[in-house]
Amino acid sequence: MKTMLSHQKWNFSWSQIAIVASVIVLVSLVHLFLGPVLPSFDTVSVRQAQNLSGPSNESITQVTEDSTSESVLAAFDRRFPADSHGAVVYRNASWKAEIGQWLSSCDAVAKEVDIIEPIGGRKCLSDCSGQGVCNHEFGICRCFHGFTGQDCSQKQRLECNYEKTPEMPYGPWVVSICSTHCDTTRAMCFCGEGTKYPNRPVPESCGFQSNSPANPDEPKMTDWSKPDLDILTTNSSKQGWCNVDPEDAYALKVQIKEECDCKYDCLWGRFCEIPVQCTCVNQCSGHGKCRGGFCQCDKGWFGTDCSIPSTLSTVGEWPQWLRPAHLEVPSDKEVPGNIINLSAVVKKKRPLIYIYDLPPDFNSLLLEGRHFKLECVNRIYDERNATVWTDYLYGSQMAFYENILATGHRTLNGEEADFFFVPVLDSCIITRADDAPHFNMKNHSRLRSSFTLEFYKRAYEHIVEKYPYWNRTSGRDHIWFFSWDEGACYAPKEIWNSMMLVHWGNTNSKHNHSTTAYRDDNWDSISDERRGDHPCFDPRKDLVIPAWKLPDPYSVRANYWARPREKRKTLFYFNGNLGPAYAEGRPEDSYSMGIRQKLAEEFGSSPNREGKLGKQHTEDVIVTPLRSDNYHKDISNSIFCGAFPGDGWSGRMEDSILQGCVPVIIQDGIYLPYENMLNYESFAVRVSEDDIPNLINTLRGFSETEIQFRLANVKKLWQRFLFRDSILLEAERQKASYGHEEDWAVQFSKLKHDDIFATFIQTLHFKLHNDPWRREQVINRTKEYGLPQECLHRTS
Repeated sequence: MKTMLSHQKWNFSWSQIAIVASVIVLVSLVHLFLGPVLPSFDTVSVRQAQNLSGPSNESITQVTEDSTSESVLAAFDRRFPADSHGAVVYRNASWKAEIGQWLSSCDAVAKEVDIIEPIGGRKCLSDCSGQGVCNHEFGICRCFHGFTGQDCSQKQRLECNYEKTPEMPYGPWVVSICSTHCDTTRAMCFCGEGTKYPNRPVPESCGFQSNSPANPDEPKMTDWSKPDLDILTTNSSKQGWCNVDPEDAYALKVQIKEECDCKYDCLWGRFCEIPVQCTCVNQCSGHGKCRGGFCQCDKGWFGTDCSIPSTLSTVGEWPQWLRPAHLEVPSDKEVPGNIINLSAVVKKKRPLIYIYDLPPDFNSLLLEGRHFKLECVNRIYDERNATVWTDYLYGSQMAFYENILATGHRTLNGEEADFFFVPVLDSCIITRADDAPHFNMKNHSRLRSSFTLEFYKRAYEHIVEKYPYWNRTSGRDHIWFFSWDEGACYAPKEIWNSMMLVHWGNTNSKHNHSTTAYRDDNWDSISDERRGDHPCFDPRKDLVIPAWKLPDPYSVRANYWARPREKRKTLFYFNGNLGPAYAEGRPEDSYSMGIRQKLAEEFGSSPNREGKLGKQHTEDVIVTPLRSDNYHKDISNSIFCGAFPGDGWSGRMEDSILQGCVPVIIQDGIYLPYENMLNYESFAVRVSEDDIPNLINTLRGFSETEIQFRLANVKKLWQRFLFRDSILLEAERQKASYGHEEDWAVQFSKLKHDDIFATFIQTLHFKLHNDPWRREQVINRTKEYGLPQECLHRTS
């Protein structure tokens, strides 16, 4: 049985009190009997925490219960066992001593509290004209691509090309120039009417003539002034595209232009002949349709991923993080005629996170109009609608966003929230800045960093104008994600008090300027008036989280992370771009701050352009730009693996940890994932940039005991470098919707330890009690946590 809460049907009389009571009983039963269907991010019990922390002669806490009360006895003055490197093992990881001891004392005994969750029922003007989604909390429309206005009734015109010039009759090149039909609601190019396949995309250089190069080794040159009419032909001797039947093309009966391809999302097959599922945040949570990146929510649901219910929704379909113990229904005196809002009392554990439902400019619209299906996202869908994971390193932003929207720590009650997450997708802003003519870069000197700074500032201005939460702490309890190469270097000065999630922890202690070799991302010329004088990373408030890595079921099944010491024959391994001395190497001296180049000069194991190896090359040291057929196995065969910068951060730290290799970090003044929380000395090695020539001597100086110790610690924490729970969210969606249970879903479901998101929640738990700006609030909430006053000793 389902109960629909519609504000059009609630008009109370005495005879209906029984109905309300029945609703409350029903919801209570739903809460009690419907088990969780998605991964839970709740903190583990005391006993579980003790088990994960390893053997101990002393119990951490003792919980006693009687019929009337619960008391918590914690040994807060006890010094918890630390290893020789000062690390406290907490939940199977080597945390820094102060942090680890505090978490061992307090985190595991947090208890649930009752939180009142507001369920909105405000209407939107004209119901958004059917061209947007109504935010029922505020009664504001989120308009689909190509529409604007308070009721989404105004149609925009988003051109595919810049303005024409005499030299460029179709407009200057962006990433694509449309020579055929432009869909001006999305600024995307298609074959258009008059062709056999009008919805077949014509992206990039598909629609223009190409000139053969003088040198066969050089690429073809596109003539952007001359359209290629051959793509419109049906003549089998020509290179058709818009009219060719897929069957004829697959049978090689007609020539096809190589530059034409199926690059847009929601389509599959060489000729885009198969419509497939589009990629949306959390795939609209089962309460809407994904339209090219924007969720068109079902009636009664809203939010970026359609995960927020309104009073029109069905209670039995509410997400797990909103399953209530009981509802509080307003009387007809308070709300005559209908229900504007409901209150649901839900049991939750802190920290509680409020997620802003920003205008779609900052997320959904960026996803919807992208020119390459692999941009911005960590997955797409094939002809079976099965998940195809991408190796897009910035996919971490999508994975994290989906996690935080689905976590049990989420709240709709901003008054009760401990933290506020602002979902700006900079990984998409930066890439889209180069392929969307309607994103005006003219005022930013073609600097994507400057352009992106303005997006963050606009988001800041929106939440300050529309919400009351920022000014309470000057934004210190707000969280922003900067995923691009140099992290939050180009954050606007207005938001610098907040917590920054980044992959690049540059404190600027040595590299006090932009280090990227990409001119468009350089932030040196951004004025202090806009950026301020902050560094890229402040370890006192910010957190470096791992980058997205392609889920690899083979590596997990092969247990590369647990490969024993005796099978690791290579002393040191690094594979990556080594600079201009090698074929196809990056030509810029600034690339990797020169670190990879110095390493190759000393220890290169592959011949450079001159046929030379590194000056100190030895057989058990591999430093090469050549990727083997089994990169992950090569890492798992090694004891130490290099973690060096690229144009900022690189993914080599994650590669090392995930294959059980001890990371060797050479990047001065730069924090790696969790380095301000975990004790890196217990599982990694840091070598200064000036000491690169002595690297191998340093590694050979470690005793077998030290090597075994670090390898063992890498095994304990490797899952903290995985977006496991985000992957399992997708596994549940696939199984429920299509019955797919691929190998990656099976293998990742076997992993049980804390992942990236669980580590983030633990970090917030620690920050909640240790930020001096929050001391008064924490003291007031200590009783709610069920924790003694001693838990506050770190804040003094």
